[in-house]
Amino acid sequence: MALHLKATVLPEGVEREIWVRDGIISHTPAPNAETVLDGGYLLPGLVDAHCHISLENLGAAPRGVSRAHALQDRDAGTLLIREAGAPDDTHWTGDDPDLPRIIRAGRWIARPMRYLMGYAVEVEPGQLVAEVAKQAANSDGWVKIIGDWIDRKVGDLAPLWPADVAAAAIAQAHRLGVKMTAHCFGEESVAQLVRAGIDCIEHGTGADTQTLKIMAERQIPIVPTMTNLENFPIFAAAGDAKFPVYGSHMRALYARRFETMREAFELGVPLYCGTDAGGTVPHGLIAGEVKLMAKFSNNEFALGAASWNARKWLCVPHTLADGCPADFVAYAGDPRENLDVLDHPEFVVLAGRLHLPHAVAIPDVESSR
Repeated sequence: MALHLKATVLPEGVEREIWVRDGIISHTPAPNAETVLDGGYLLPGLVDAHCHISLENLGAAPRGVSRAHALQDRDAGTLLIREAGAPDDTHWTGDDPDLPRIIRAGRWIARPMRYLMGYAVEVEPGQLVAEVAKQAANSDGWVKIIGDWIDRKVGDLAPLWPADVAAAAIAQAHRLGVKMTAHCFGEESVAQLVRAGIDCIEHGTGADTQTLKIMAERQIPIVPTMTNLENFPIFAAAGDAKFPVYGSHMRALYARRFETMREAFELGVPLYCGTDAGGTVPHGLIAGEVKLMAKFSNNEFALGAASWNARKWLCVPHTLADGCPADFVAYAGDPRENLDVLDHPEFVVLAGRLHLPHAVAIPDVESSR
């Protein structure tokens, strides 16, 4: 069945009639099309550029749980996910037409005892370049390393990799035709990796002015995961007893998070929305992430960072032009005027199939194993 819609199409802000047939948008009337919207706003499918559908607290989630996570994200309007690290292979999702498209970065790469247990493949520095090649082969054009984490010997955040090893790993990724991103909370790791030529930074709370200027010049993005940054006080409190310096450091990074990202925005660093859902962060929170980004930028920028601009960055069709895949979200009101509109999508169209939002039950983890 073909679909017919009449609505204001964003980001252009122009009212149009469009038809959906065989998963493709058409500006030519389709016979016997069902009108599903007459008025309202259409936004190219939202993007969660840092999300982990296959992750639970202790590592890999069963497939049923992972699927429920993806459905929660879809019903919130997220139709494209960049899985920025996964404990399990999620290529199976490509066979399920009801799930968002996923761009994978393979499994996180960390050093032994320097990241969360059960999440990453752990290698010593001398093995990093070879491991990058392994993860690149199982990815969709991205590889992710852990740039920094608490070093128990130092009692604070510290880079995981010697600078020359990190640079060699980035060069290896580029030789293989993939991009590299890195988890970075503190100052030293982000400065080191940006200078070494990394393609993206996750979180980026420690980026200083000099580093941000380089990122703006080279157009190296930050996916700040503002939703997860709200948990920094919890992370700090958990480390206070044994690592008080780390606790103070995390609080300082938290206190200036909006200031840091506002400076990045003003300097012209590309910024994209990512919730860091998975583990302890619930799924389906992309609307809240957009609102947090708008606090240091503006509504239009934040919407683009979670829709058309993010899709363009990830080399996915980013408009609702004739001939494009039918992946979009419908809203009753204009999200440019009021971001709260994002909390209540009327429906989503994914690969031409219409889905109404519904409550998704997350299967019990133990019973689904």
